[in-house]
Amino acid sequence: MSLKKTALVAALVVAAGLSACATATPYQPKTTSGAVTGGFSELRLETDRYRVSFAGNSLTSRETVERYLLYRAAELTVQQGYDWFETADRRTDRTARTVLDPDPLARPGFGYGYPYGYWRPSWRYFGPSYGWRSWDPFWGDPFFYDRTQVRTIEKFEAGAEVVLHKGAKPEGDPRAFDAREIMKNLASSIILPTPKK
Repeated sequence: MSLKKTALVAALVVAAGLSACATATPYQPKTTSGAVTGGFSELRLETDRYRVSFAGNSLTSRETVERYLLYRAAELTVQQGYDWFETADRRTDRTARTVLDPDPLARPGFGYGYPYGYWRPSWRYFGPSYGWRSWDPFWGDPFFYDRTQVRTIEKFEAGAEVVLHKGAKPEGDPRAFDAREIMKNLASSIILPTPKK
């Protein structure tokens, strides 16, 4: 197998391994370390009032974060012995950062020639349409010009202040939610963490 094919196969294996490890935040208590960060948390403000939040990682969509927040509010309502809840305050925050991703197949190295005598810095990188190319400080365009990607990494965190109630949910109030109905309707879209072996 040629060097070019070997490098391409190695890059695909590394990419597949990294993508297998990267998953969206499942429905879990909040964690700030480990392979998958984020999750739900709550703070009791009064006997029947809580501040509930759900934070996702960079692979968790805004829709998922908001759905998990609603599910957690419903679950908490039932756990505390109530029937329905209303949202007194609800918001979703977005944080974003822009990063420059270099080509994962770029390889640092050394060459030789002017003005460094027998060696000088050089860089080899692979492009799918043109194969391996070299760059050094004195020849050609900067290697990073056509080999990097600019991307934005977004994270969402949804929060709500919820008030818990007993009895029948009032009709026509858009801020009132039947806890058991919410749990029943959203249960199929809730992804739990993979159990550790």
